Amino acid sequence: MTSLTFYGGVDEIGGNKILLHDGDTRILLDFGASFALKRQFYSPPFLAPRSERSLRELGMLPEIRGVYRFDSAPAEVDGVVLSHGHLDHSAYLSFIKREIPVYCGETTRIILESLGEVSRSSLEFDVRGIRFCPFRTGRRFKVGCVEVEPIHVDHSVPGAYGFIIHTSAGTVVYTGDFRDHGARPEMTAEFVSKAKASEPVAVITEGTNMTGASVCSEVEVEDKLRRIVSGADGLVVAEFGRSDVDRLNSFYRAAKASGRCLALSMKQAFLIEALRMDSRLETPSLEDEDVWIFVKNKKSTQKWESRLVERYAHKLIDVDDVSRNQCKTVLVMSFYDFEELVALKPAPGSCYVLSASEPFNEEMELDFERLLNWLRHYGLPQYHVHVSGHIMPLQLQSILRTMAPKTVFPVHTEDTGLFVKFMRGLKSRVVHTEKHKEYVLTGG
Repeated sequence: MTSLTFYGGVDEIGGNKILLHDGDTRILLDFGASFALKRQFYSPPFLAPRSERSLRELGMLPEIRGVYRFDSAPAEVDGVVLSHGHLDHSAYLSFIKREIPVYCGETTRIILESLGEVSRSSLEFDVRGIRFCPFRTGRRFKVGCVEVEPIHVDHSVPGAYGFIIHTSAGTVVYTGDFRDHGARPEMTAEFVSKAKASEPVAVITEGTNMTGASVCSEVEVEDKLRRIVSGADGLVVAEFGRSDVDRLNSFYRAAKASGRCLALSMKQAFLIEALRMDSRLETPSLEDEDVWIFVKNKKSTQKWESRLVERYAHKLIDVDDVSRNQCKTVLVMSFYDFEELVALKPAPGSCYVLSASEPFNEEMELDFERLLNWLRHYGLPQYHVHVSGHIMPLQLQSILRTMAPKTVFPVHTEDTGLFVKFMRGLKSRVVHTEKHKEYVLTGG
């Protein structure tokens, strides 16, 4: 018997935890943190989970036997298969028994290990001791009796994969998070083509953009960034996802075209240095004459920072350097580093570019209002230039029609009901996915 049970990612964006059971083989597809569920009970840092017991009590860690480090029972899962390195798909690896192998792309391994090094160890993110088993696109691997075929897809983090999973009931396709409007749409096209050829009995697909969909591409984003950066007279402050390499490249080219340097944060520089180990990945070199590393004034230095400073001492700039060269700099800075603006004193004609998702919950809206207060104080207009990391509804509908599975299971969407109604024209059966319910798959 082959079945699917969804322990997360149902009626929420992220938190994917999907158990595939085929005969004696049990595989977890992703094991991410549910940020939506966490927001219902916690408000870090003052009210934060202190133990796995509270996470289990409140349903953030589902009851799955033979999975957790704190469970004395032997491992009863043969492996975790990760689609990519975003924390809503990977963070709760922290709780996985260390004898359970974690299969992921090589780039995902680099991202998670780098994030583990620069972040303070915490209850909810700790990858120390994990048995990573890296793979590359198209190279099949076996987990128990199940064969998994990873195919790269385009997403807002490098090293993202969809999977064609060969089970006794037929092939099961898991899209992970994907899109066809980023820098590498040909990767998604290859995944869709191979998924179609596998004649899937089921497709597990994301449905993030069922509301608020927009029509834009990474090419358009880069063009907009060039126009903003070239038109600014003072400092350009930029904020985007640290692991969004496509956006990093777009900012780098926009800065270079405008005769500016790109000043990265220490954490971003550390990740970029690590990702340079992947020869297939295009990232700016920290030795590039147009790339600098911005060092904040602080009392203590962590080990990873000391190594970066020692290796790239000739590439470091501080607040005084940036202040003197505002018209020649694009400074990558998180909102939580805005205290640096006090010493920077942005010149007239400076601006702020937010190149990430807009606030989508009350907690983020509070922070966004504080951000706007800082911008008003220093006279910085705010530009929002972004493109989603997720497939758009019409394109997803076309893709599912092309794949032609027997059954479709939507995850990673806040409105499953809307998804089901929108997709009702498909020949496939579209399931209103429910959490904790076991779905038995049949071939034919």
